[in-house]
Amino acid sequence: MGWGEVVVSECDVLVVGGRVLDPETGLDGIRSVAVTDGRITAVLDANDPVPRANRTIDATGRVVAPGFVDLHSHAQTVTGHRLQALDGVTTALDLEGGALPVAQTYALAEQEGRPLNFGFSAAWTSARMQVLDGVVPVAHPSGALTTFAAHQAGARWRGPATPTEVGGILALLEQGVAEGAVGIGVLVGYAPDSERREYFELSRLAERLGVPTFTHARYLSNREPHGSLEGALEVISAAAGTGAHMHLCHVNSTSNRMIEQVAHAIDRARGVGVRVSTEAYPYGAGSTVVGAAFLAPEALEQAGLRPDSLTYLPTNERVRDAAHLRELRETDPGALVVVHFLDETDAGDLALLERSLLLDDVAIATDAMPTVDAAGRPADDRWPLPPGLVSHPRSAGTFSRTLRWLVRERGALSLLEAVRRCTLVPAQVLEAAVPAMRHKGRVQVGCDADLVVLDPDRIGDRATYTHLAPSVGVRHLLVGGTAVVRDGELMTDALPGRPVRSAPRDAASPPSPPSPLSPLRPPVR
Repeated sequence: MGWGEVVVSECDVLVVGGRVLDPETGLDGIRSVAVTDGRITAVLDANDPVPRANRTIDATGRVVAPGFVDLHSHAQTVTGHRLQALDGVTTALDLEGGALPVAQTYALAEQEGRPLNFGFSAAWTSARMQVLDGVVPVAHPSGALTTFAAHQAGARWRGPATPTEVGGILALLEQGVAEGAVGIGVLVGYAPDSERREYFELSRLAERLGVPTFTHARYLSNREPHGSLEGALEVISAAAGTGAHMHLCHVNSTSNRMIEQVAHAIDRARGVGVRVSTEAYPYGAGSTVVGAAFLAPEALEQAGLRPDSLTYLPTNERVRDAAHLRELRETDPGALVVVHFLDETDAGDLALLERSLLLDDVAIATDAMPTVDAAGRPADDRWPLPPGLVSHPRSAGTFSRTLRWLVRERGALSLLEAVRRCTLVPAQVLEAAVPAMRHKGRVQVGCDADLVVLDPDRIGDRATYTHLAPSVGVRHLLVGGTAVVRDGELMTDALPGRPVRSAPRDAASPPSPPSPLSPLRPPVR
């Protein structure tokens, strides 16, 4: 036996004969995995006795890996989770947008039930809307996106706050973390006129509480001043100036065409011990609400965009011109749009996208969006999906596209390294603040039985910008040992997802050190 396997005589589930990948130990070999009571109880080689099992999964010719951990999913509904399950995800967290009030949001999501493990950060935008515009955030089982979309037109939430108001905002965020929020979600790119002092004080709060922040950078632009590099440097400098762990969301989109400079800044900062991490998704388009500050007609040119770079999802049509865009922003500011910032048919643009995905220790994260019907209403929980539903394809295909494109077609990553970026790296981003994450992203005895069995020659995305479809190639998916996908079919009655919450340290307690294999470590040169 190798890798510290434990032999057991019986188990609930036995996954037999697959190519087992454990990114922490480097295991890449034929093994069988035993599961009991939601935990991995043995990792067995061919010479070990075979335990009796209530259920056996034949994984011959397939890959057995930790279930993928998504740090950035706004698709916090049963339908959203089902699409992500067929993409190999077992834990889907909304850490950029978050939730407020936090405790009630968790309670509603638990009551409703989820196929996948779930969790939220404390939502800075909701706190600002409450303090600056008098909005009372209403708990919703899908998080803060409902409040965020509904109150885009608020008069003050995007701008400066007085010191007293900043204190009120931070107090709401601290309460959210006390209720279990997985850090603080900071959509500063949607409130670009908020003061940098507030962002700095927010970072100090995160460091004191021992939780990360998850930032959508302040600027989306290819020009200076107020360019994408400036936005990334603000995140890095806050990490350096406070000691907080600052996570830069979707570096592929917010870096725009400045990815080389942003990549260099992140690499050098990490090299001197600054606690900054990042993520990316493999698409050349983003998605957000049409009322976002950076989508104002007068701001598009600076970002290298035009009105027809935007697709209005309720009609799935390109925005015609500036007048049409102004009309949509006035009449339907919370509606979703797809923003095409790179041309995926252009070799140069595709190389820029690939560069963002190959940064050292970048996590793969989806930025999955809600699925809506032709009228822009959230989809109900029917399965199979009824026709006419729309969303950004990343909501269904991010992880399978990564494996298809970067591993099978491009050979830019080994399968083990790609799996590491989908599992261990995001788990390690969180584990100092969320002890439960030390049991995810790994195939080891004692870890959670969050497992995906996939066909490496077939795994791939089917969703496009005009057609929403689940990915293919995931044969089995276990969440806490319970089958959510079996023989390639979704188990629609399976709702085994459990909440993921932080364990913030007391202000007087010493900070928790990063994991020895944390993506916050200096890179090996």
